[in-house]
Amino acid sequence: MNLSIVIPLLNEKASLEELFSRIDNVCKTNNLSYEIWFVDDGSTDLSWSIIENLKIQHPQIHAIKFSRNYGKSQALHAAFERVNGEVVITMDADLQDFPEEIPELYNMVIEDNYDIVSGWKKKRFDNVMTKNIPSKLFNAAARKVSGVHLHDFNCGLKAYKKQVVKSIDVYGDMHRYIPVLAANAGFRRITEKEVQHQARPYGTSKFGTERFVRGFLDLITLWFVSRFGGRPMHFFGAVGTLMFIVGFLSALWLGISKLIDVSRGIYGHLITNNPWFFIALTMMILGTLLFVAGFLGEMIIRTHREHKNYNIDEVI
Repeated sequence: MNLSIVIPLLNEKASLEELFSRIDNVCKTNNLSYEIWFVDDGSTDLSWSIIENLKIQHPQIHAIKFSRNYGKSQALHAAFERVNGEVVITMDADLQDFPEEIPELYNMVIEDNYDIVSGWKKKRFDNVMTKNIPSKLFNAAARKVSGVHLHDFNCGLKAYKKQVVKSIDVYGDMHRYIPVLAANAGFRRITEKEVQHQARPYGTSKFGTERFVRGFLDLITLWFVSRFGGRPMHFFGAVGTLMFIVGFLSALWLGISKLIDVSRGIYGHLITNNPWFFIALTMMILGTLLFVAGFLGEMIIRTHREHKNYNIDEVI
């Protein structure tokens, strides 16, 4: 199979039939065999009924229904486990992405041997203050921290080699950082393609400005996990050991100073009256705790098995 097209959705009943029709037309015109995986992320409208009706007429359609809204990352994770296509394309269901981009994205993966081709909505039709400007700031920070030079991390239209989506674990709100997760897994041939974008013709956006706050927090998490996720002792152990040594040397200096005073016949100066005593004690305690945290982190990594954090009602 040439293509697997993954489409997460939430309350998109107005766009589903048009979206499928355009995808089907594009793939047939370009002689691409394909399957579509719709993932209904807890819709409360008629989205699932529409998908069921489409499935009856078109066997290349598959769908997953979540018991409630779990988020885009979980939707992608569920679909990635099931896709069979040589190239996997993700896109949103709101028709802001153009299905007509699919053939060129496919060719860039197959012919140019890219691991990931990420869409770049250079000309956006979103609100400037609530989406465009925050998005530019967010993408600049993501490029700086991750080292992956893309203009639009959050674009839903992307193409992947099959082995990429089978090798990464998308969780939390990490869907916007899939190129970074892939780069950390060794897939370094990542590029971008300028794609068309249009204003949403139906419905309303499911993401508010709070997504940028979560995005920055996830970026910090990703930076830490990519550097120390495999060996937390390298971070916690090193910092803890350094703090303990500084605290111990400070306490040792206080003790030696007290002995020198006693040898000179100077009495009455309590070590506990010196603020350095409490600083040294605190650093030794914190250093020990951080070292133990690193040790526990190592133990958790060796015994932990990832469990799915979503429930599936139905798969068709």
